[in-house]
Amino acid sequence: MTVDIEPQQRTSGGAADSDHPLRPLKELGSFGWLAIVAAASLAAGAIHATAIGAHSEHRQAALIFTLTAVVQLGVGVSALMRPGPGLLTLGAMANVGAVLGWILAKTVGLPFEGLDTAEPLQRADTLAAILATLAALAAMAHLRTFGTARLIRHPLVTATVALAVAALSVPGMLATGGHSHAGSEDHAHSNVAKPYDPALPIDLSGTPGVTLQQQAAAENLIAITLLRLPQFSDASKLEAQGFKSIGDGFSGFEHYMNVDNMSDGNILDPDHPESLVYDTTQTPKKLVSAMFMMNPGDTLDDVPELGGRLTQWHIHDNLCFADGKVVGLINPGQPCPPGSSIGGAVPMIHVWIEAHRCGPFSALDGVAAGSVKKGEVTLCDHKHGAV
Repeated sequence: MTVDIEPQQRTSGGAADSDHPLRPLKELGSFGWLAIVAAASLAAGAIHATAIGAHSEHRQAALIFTLTAVVQLGVGVSALMRPGPGLLTLGAMANVGAVLGWILAKTVGLPFEGLDTAEPLQRADTLAAILATLAALAAMAHLRTFGTARLIRHPLVTATVALAVAALSVPGMLATGGHSHAGSEDHAHSNVAKPYDPALPIDLSGTPGVTLQQQAAAENLIAITLLRLPQFSDASKLEAQGFKSIGDGFSGFEHYMNVDNMSDGNILDPDHPESLVYDTTQTPKKLVSAMFMMNPGDTLDDVPELGGRLTQWHIHDNLCFADGKVVGLINPGQPCPPGSSIGGAVPMIHVWIEAHRCGPFSALDGVAAGSVKKGEVTLCDHKHGAV
């Protein structure tokens, strides 16, 4: 007698398969490209969610990271729900937008507080950008059914790849804890930029691309200026100390120049400042800044290395002087009126002993800002500016 045991074998095999430990992996792999989309977008969203705390001192930056995380996590979850073409396309576009934002943040900066200065590549943000790119590419491959059948035929391989992609979130999230706004490990500073307050310890950390040596040089210059410049606080004694006003007090700030100090060979010396700046909106007028100048004949190519991107020298090639006072404003390159001549062509830099909205080395606003070196933009250090 012949016994057919095939049906029993099939039933037994089906039961075993339902309890097989690899079944969840096979089910995940059956999603094909959608498994990769979900893994990559969820991982990128997790990294951005962790980065919120690292940028909590800047509300706008924290909000951008929050929105990015929410969107990417949402795209990841929706991919596991097998979305239609329209929703998947929007998900791909969201991740492409995240990548484009990352590129701008690393090249020119974004118009948001905390992201307004370009930063060097770092592990966390680079991983997040790679994952977002992978999520977008996988979504497009799914929409085009490119390789979909092969992925589904090998669900264990597909699931393993998806899990490996998701695992990339772990080093990314860990890296956000040591994220440095100053860039590489050699230049690692605190990632919290503190507003400059002369009454508090000086801390100019948190500026991308500034080395510890540059930061220290800038902080030391502020410290010695805060200590020594107040000897010139009494404006009534300035003439006896060799300073004369250039007659610009009507602008709200009045500059007093010392001709002897301008040619004594000393630079960045608060005991022998070339120029002093007073706030004339107060009575009596208040000393608020030194304006240190280079030696006669020096140009912006001759200025010393100081604080890197924290500091910026400028010139005034648009002011006409007569008898030591400003008598005219011209466009750079134009001649001054008869009886006057260009003044302020020597490089100069402010060091504020009062908080300033653009930081301790800011030039004045408007025409008083002067001209900076070609290729640079006028510095406004919001990170260390008065709040």
